Amino acid sequence: MILSDRDIKKYLKEGKLNIHPLYDPEKQIQPSSVDLRLGNIFLHFKVEGRAYIDPTQDKPKDLMEKIEVEDGKPFFLRPGEFVLGTTIETVKLPDDLVARVDGRSSLGRLGIIVHATAGYVDPGFCGQITLELSNINRVPVALYPGMRICQISFYTLTSPAEIPYYKKEGSKYQNQKGPTASRLDVDFCKKEDK
Repeated sequence: MILSDRDIKKYLKEGKLNIHPLYDPEKQIQPSSVDLRLGNIFLHFKVEGRAYIDPTQDKPKDLMEKIEVEDGKPFFLRPGEFVLGTTIETVKLPDDLVARVDGRSSLGRLGIIVHATAGYVDPGFCGQITLELSNINRVPVALYPGMRICQISFYTLTSPAEIPYYKKEGSKYQNQKGPTASRLDVDFCKKEDK
């Protein structure tokens, strides 16, 4: 089942679910989701001169450049561009909830995609949410740090996870802060390299 606004508020009040800082609960809590705000740090690929990215050979974090946007200033996402962004809020899920991140329809109608495929958040996860932002419009779109960029909804599990994300060996993104580059290269490391 998906948590309603009533249950989201209850989970937050009881400390079962943590979203911090929740700047404006009246505006951010929707009927069955919570709007999360865009942070001011972005990562984009420095791939000029590269024919491809090979996760068995490349460390994606080494291929990315950090861009920090001043408060009140826009970040222009150009057509066809792909960048990683982050939420301002840190989300902490209990062992019996899973979450789904989706773009807000108002931004979708401008051609902004908030996640390529990774909209799923495991039970037991804690951290800021990395957003996979792309623009399928034909003109740049201005994105402002602090704007409500996505919504997160919560689903109850039939029972608490036996091995939640924080206990899972190889959990690569627990407690992430800011946009976090792919750590797919870790999957290909030899055990002695880890």
